[in-house]
Amino acid sequence: MTNLGKILNKKEKYIVGLISGTSMDGVDAVLIKLKGCAEKTSFKQIGFITYPYPPGLKERIIEIISSIKVSLDEISRINFLIGEIFGEAALRVCQKSGVAVSEIDLIGSHGQTIWHSPMKEEMFGHKIGTTLQLGEPSTIAVKTGIPTVGDFRTADISSGGEGAPLIPYFDYLMFRDKSENRAILNIGGISNITLLPKNCKKKDVIGFDCGPGNLLIDQIAKLLFQKDFDKNGNIAIKGKLSVELLNFMKKHPFLMKKPPKSSGREEFGDDYIKKILKFSEKLRKEDIIKTITEFTALAVYLNIQKFIKDRLKVDRLIVSGGGVKNKLIINSLKKYFKETKVESTEKYGISPDAKEAIAFAVYANETLYGNPISIKNVTGANRENILGKICLISL
Repeated sequence: MTNLGKILNKKEKYIVGLISGTSMDGVDAVLIKLKGCAEKTSFKQIGFITYPYPPGLKERIIEIISSIKVSLDEISRINFLIGEIFGEAALRVCQKSGVAVSEIDLIGSHGQTIWHSPMKEEMFGHKIGTTLQLGEPSTIAVKTGIPTVGDFRTADISSGGEGAPLIPYFDYLMFRDKSENRAILNIGGISNITLLPKNCKKKDVIGFDCGPGNLLIDQIAKLLFQKDFDKNGNIAIKGKLSVELLNFMKKHPFLMKKPPKSSGREEFGDDYIKKILKFSEKLRKEDIIKTITEFTALAVYLNIQKFIKDRLKVDRLIVSGGGVKNKLIINSLKKYFKETKVESTEKYGISPDAKEAIAFAVYANETLYGNPISIKNVTGANRENILGKICLISL
């Protein structure tokens, strides 16, 4: 029996989940103990860390994303480098949790997205969409000695989907409710939302990216205040809202795009930041941060008003991601969603910081069981797919 067969026969599994998001703050690594699969999945979080990238790597990745010219050699080497770093993060979370690496059954790794362009374009007689996540899963497997599942987005892209968001399946497993309509909002670099109608089945799930999460705030805080992020929204709280800048940002075409839709630095990266700074060059720096922060919450509300309001009323908004710590974002969400209970995933025993890493730990287990993770209604694919590539280690 292969090590894969032994894993499948276990009633409980130790699984590590790994992800670095659009903000590129480092590798979020979580260790969970998991039982079951699909709708019978349950887990306990054992440990969580954010493992930092080496100095300069984040900045170089951002430069690569923005570059017209970049060498294939560098892209290839960074792919293996990030795999090494993800492997180190997996080993470190085990060490911190006091669990021997030999006890770990599986790793699920999202990788580091450096390009996401799902819209199909003509190429040599074929219509091709694309996405690229670095962090070679085979390198992670070899580094740790643990079977690794990675590269989760490509099968959905190949089936005509957006390849994102993928978190709605996890939200369905963990947050569906018989008596109320729930919206599960993750505010990472990009904000994405899952709508779970009461007593829903998987086919009823709605999900899409709403727009920027912390991405714009972090990048402009770096440019204007030499800070990596606006801790707790403290800079924004000192500013005044610019209605002119807010109206300018409301015109971004992504807000008007009908789901299924996904986004990233391609939509809200350096080019858009330059447009914001040019438009707001006469504003105080604090006012710019304040308005961008307000826009982060407003974009969520506008998406719900335009695409969801007539289909269901949201009874409860459950929030995760780094944006939970930004007081202004949360206060603005409560202001816009007046008749909706707004709360953190913490209330449900799921760390807001660890949620997406947990999801990919769960997804690694789903892949082993052959359960589709993608949801056609969410990604727009022509079929539901078993996502991820399994990298095994010899016994």
